[in-house]
Amino acid sequence: MIPAALDVIEKKETIRILLIEDDEDDYLLTKALVSVRENASIKLDWVDSYDRGLAAIDTGNYDVYLVDYRLGPYTGIDLIQEAFRMGCRAPMILLTGQDDLTVDQSALELGAADYLVKGRIDAQLLGRSIRYALRQASVLAEVAQKENKYRTLFERSIDAIFVANDELRFQDANSSVERLLGYSRDELRHLNPARLFADLNHLRNLRFNVREHGQIKDFETTLIHRNGRKRICMISVWSVEDMIGHPEWYQGIVRDITDQKRAQQDLILAEKLTMTGKIARSIAHEVRNPLTNLSLALEQLKDELDTDSEYVGMFTDIIGRNVDRIGQLITEMLNSSKPRDLDRKKQDFNGVVKETLQLVSDRIKLKRMRLETHFTNDDCQALLDRDQVKTALLNILVNAVEAMEEGKGVLSVRTNCTDNNRVCVEVSDNGGGISESDRQRLFDPFFTGKSGGMGLGLTATQNIINSHKGSIEVESKVGEGTTFRLLFPK
Repeated sequence: MIPAALDVIEKKETIRILLIEDDEDDYLLTKALVSVRENASIKLDWVDSYDRGLAAIDTGNYDVYLVDYRLGPYTGIDLIQEAFRMGCRAPMILLTGQDDLTVDQSALELGAADYLVKGRIDAQLLGRSIRYALRQASVLAEVAQKENKYRTLFERSIDAIFVANDELRFQDANSSVERLLGYSRDELRHLNPARLFADLNHLRNLRFNVREHGQIKDFETTLIHRNGRKRICMISVWSVEDMIGHPEWYQGIVRDITDQKRAQQDLILAEKLTMTGKIARSIAHEVRNPLTNLSLALEQLKDELDTDSEYVGMFTDIIGRNVDRIGQLITEMLNSSKPRDLDRKKQDFNGVVKETLQLVSDRIKLKRMRLETHFTNDDCQALLDRDQVKTALLNILVNAVEAMEEGKGVLSVRTNCTDNNRVCVEVSDNGGGISESDRQRLFDPFFTGKSGGMGLGLTATQNIINSHKGSIEVESKVGEGTTFRLLFPK
């Protein structure tokens, strides 16, 4: 009915008016006002009670309603409220016998289109008020339609869209933001945005650029989900200006690029492993043959030399040990880089983790460290190569134990099932932590922080996880400890 109201005005068709008035004399006066020539397009009907008024409103046959303030035990404001609850959107004009500012304000706040004092109404004022109410209702309906269209676009967007003030505090957010961050819309409105940023300097930079330049595009940062998980995101923010060009509020889009980043890192690691494999095979071919000859020559030399001599025995032992070490290094390098042939079977992930913990339990006890475990009660069945996964996890657990101080170490192991159909084990220690530069090189072949280590354990772990099409995440702070997360698809 409302969208057609403007057409009614423009085409000068009949405007259907219903007067809800319990005094017949006032009805006759109103009828006289609409009977003049300038109001010829107005057709007036009348009902004399609150209940009949609501019944007539329910038919939806009228363009405008004139509502008396006094309707027996009810008021015109009561009727307007009930009509709106019934879904009526036609404009309503409140009529009253006396000029009362309180009634005026109440009526307008509840959505009445106008407020007229009976003793001051003339034909021209009444006609103008009716036409103004129709035009206003039509404009409001059009605005509401557009708002609904853009609200629907906002709400149903796959992209995480938000509205914020100049402090980047949330004023509104769509459901995609709720899913991305784990907070409800109401919680976001009361949330200090500093809680969402892994690095507060990023929030400061974001605020500065938005205030200084009015916008920022594809700002990369790490946001913290309600459950503590970190997500790498790209944020774009721009200002919406008022009529004189001053920023009034800000709107923005957040894109989660964690999986994209992880895929890029996995590709780089796969390329590194491929290159390491090529180098290893080349070394094996070029070094093992002369190494075998060297070993055979050493055995022959032992037969020819005086092995009873202290110095001869010492030097031949040194040569023999180093020949063996070179051979072992080549073997480990080949094993760490070559693709794994997996024997994947449905396994209870919790059971695999518990078995692996048994392999390091003696080491934990000898070092007088504390072990804290939490195993999820969710279904953690996954297709895994049991032995390979145990090898990968054992490398992480041994590194964690060796990173902690004897008598003070706390090793925490937790399992869970993530939302995207993966199983996860999280291994945390309270050791010395890893610097950011070292963390970037952690899975590089031959990179190690341990004296005497070959630096191939984590490379092998990465290779096993890649073979399962899983992923590994590392978080660390120097002086606080390190957390490894191993994730495998179910």
